[in-house]
Amino acid sequence: MDATPPLPPAPVPPPTAAVPAFSSQDADHLRMLSIAHYVVGGLIALFSLIFTVHIVLGITALTGNLPMNSGGQPSSPAEQRLFGWVFTLIGCVIVFGGVTLGAFVAYAGRCLARRRRYLLCLIMAGLACLFTPIGTVLGVFSLITLLRPQVKAAFDTAGTGA
Repeated sequence: MDATPPLPPAPVPPPTAAVPAFSSQDADHLRMLSIAHYVVGGLIALFSLIFTVHIVLGITALTGNLPMNSGGQPSSPAEQRLFGWVFTLIGCVIVFGGVTLGAFVAYAGRCLARRRRYLLCLIMAGLACLFTPIGTVLGVFSLITLLRPQVKAAFDTAGTGA
């Protein structure tokens, strides 16, 4: 009669998913992707500098040194200013955006080599796909590699170990 009720069973922890071990092949893939990110980042920055021609053309039109005709007649100064500003602004935006994207892709290569900033590497892999065809290939291979569970776990452990 003085029996105590039995204790409830101890909660069973949820099963943990077994993550495959980070192999030397995964490390080699990250190293090669890192080098490719440096190269593609440099190419993106270099090719975006081609639009410096637009900036020069726009500034030339703004200063009045570019003779322009509209329907056989000399264009008005307002048309010339509009042309100059449009070309200058579009050129500046493309050059600045391209150099910035190239720098971020190269920085993502550094982060891949150090196994840091997993989300940044994922985002830059997706953005590298905009630079066709080379960036698309690099972005797809980077996404395939980064989405492996053992690679993600390697990034997590590298971030907490420092």
